[in-house]
Amino acid sequence: MKIFKFGGASVKDAEGVKNVLHVLNTVGHEDVLLVISAMGKTTNALEVVIKNYFDKSKELHASLQEVRKYHNQILLDLFEDEEHDVFFDVNAHFDDLEYFIRSNKSPNYSFVYDQVVSIGELVSTTIVSHYFNYCGLKNNWIDVRPLIKTDNNYRDAQVDWETTQKLISKGVKKKTLNITQGFLGSDENNFTTTLGREGSDYTAAIFAYCLGAESVTIWKDVPGVLNADPRYFENAVLLNQISYREAIELAFYGASVIHPKTLQPLQKKEIPLFVKSFINPTLAGTRISRGLDLEPKTSCFIVKKNQLLLSLSSIDFDFIMENHISEIFGLFSKYKIKVNLIQNTAISFSVCIEDKYNTFEELRKVLAKKFKVSYNENVSLYTIRHFDESAAKVVETNKTVLLRQISRETMQVITKE
Repeated sequence: MKIFKFGGASVKDAEGVKNVLHVLNTVGHEDVLLVISAMGKTTNALEVVIKNYFDKSKELHASLQEVRKYHNQILLDLFEDEEHDVFFDVNAHFDDLEYFIRSNKSPNYSFVYDQVVSIGELVSTTIVSHYFNYCGLKNNWIDVRPLIKTDNNYRDAQVDWETTQKLISKGVKKKTLNITQGFLGSDENNFTTTLGREGSDYTAAIFAYCLGAESVTIWKDVPGVLNADPRYFENAVLLNQISYREAIELAFYGASVIHPKTLQPLQKKEIPLFVKSFINPTLAGTRISRGLDLEPKTSCFIVKKNQLLLSLSSIDFDFIMENHISEIFGLFSKYKIKVNLIQNTAISFSVCIEDKYNTFEELRKVLAKKFKVSYNENVSLYTIRHFDESAAKVVETNKTVLLRQISRETMQVITKE
C-alpha cells in the first residue's frame, strides 16, 4: 500500500479537488490511502470561531456561517445536483459542530479547540470522497478518530502506538482507495484530539508504519524539498535526495516542508518519503530515505520569524547552575514554550523561544520573581546546515546580529531586522 497526503492548499477550492483526482489518475490509485487536510485556510477560520466562542462575541454565528458558506460554494462548484447526498452529509457535520458549541460546558480551551477544528478535516474528506464516487472512482471513507488512539493532551496529543497499530490493521481495506483525515485522533473517552499543527504529515507516517506501507508521498505546491524558503531566499535549489538523519535535523530546526514527528516512524521501518508537486505530478520530487545525506551537497537555510530572545540573569549575581536551569525548563514545559536555541554564561541564560500558545506573559511574571528578565520581541532565528562563509554572509548582511552560535555542521544566528 502507498500513502498519499494532500494538504489544505491542494483542496482549497473545486479546481483543487478536481486536480487531486487528476493526480490519482496520472500516478495510480489502486491500494492507496489518502490522508487529506482541511480545505484552504479552514483551520484558521475555525480558530476565529473558537475565539468568538470564548469571548462571547456577537460575531460567533457569523464566523461559523462563513465556514459553512466557503464549503457550500465548493460543493456547488463540484456537484450539479443540489439534492446529492454530499450536501446532507456536510450539513450534518456542521450541525454536530453547532450542537457542541451550544451544549459544551468545558472551560478547557484546548479541549474545545480540538472538538471544533476537527470539523475541517471531516468536511474536506467527505467532499472529496463523494466527488470521487460522483466521477466513478469508488473509494472507502474512513473516520480516522476511532483508529488513531491518543492521550488527552489536547492540541498536541501523543499516540498510543500499540492500540493504534491493532485498530489500523483491522480498519483499512486493502486493494482499494481509502480516504481519511489528517491531524485527528481520539482519547480513551472518544473525544477528538489533534496531533499538533501540520499533523497531517504525521498521520500519513502513522498509517505507513502500522500498515508497513511501500512509501509515503506528500503532495505540495512546490517541486520537492528546497534548500531554502523561496519567500526569503533567492535561487533556492531542489534537493533530490535527503537521508533520514539529515531530514530529521532539518525538521528539528524548523524546515516547514516536513513535520518534525513524521520521519521517526518512517525511519524505523525504512519507508521512503517522497515530496512531490501536485501541479506537476510526474516530476521526481525529493526522496527521503537511506543513502546520501544531501544530493546535491549544498547549504540549507531555515528561518523562523516572530521569535522571542529571552535573557535571564541572577538578581544577586549568583551563578546560574543546573538547579536553576532545571527549574526554568520545568516552567517552559508547564507553559508549553518551544525552545529553539540556548546559550548561557556564569550569571546569565539566553534562549530563543516560540510563544506558540500565547503564554509568555504569564511565564514572564513567574520568572521575574527569581530572575532579572529582559527580552527582544519579533526576532528571526536563522539556521544554516552545512554552512560556509558565503552562506553566513547571506543571512547576516544588513541585519543586526543579536546572537550567533556555531557547531561543526550548523550555524544559528538571531537577528533583528
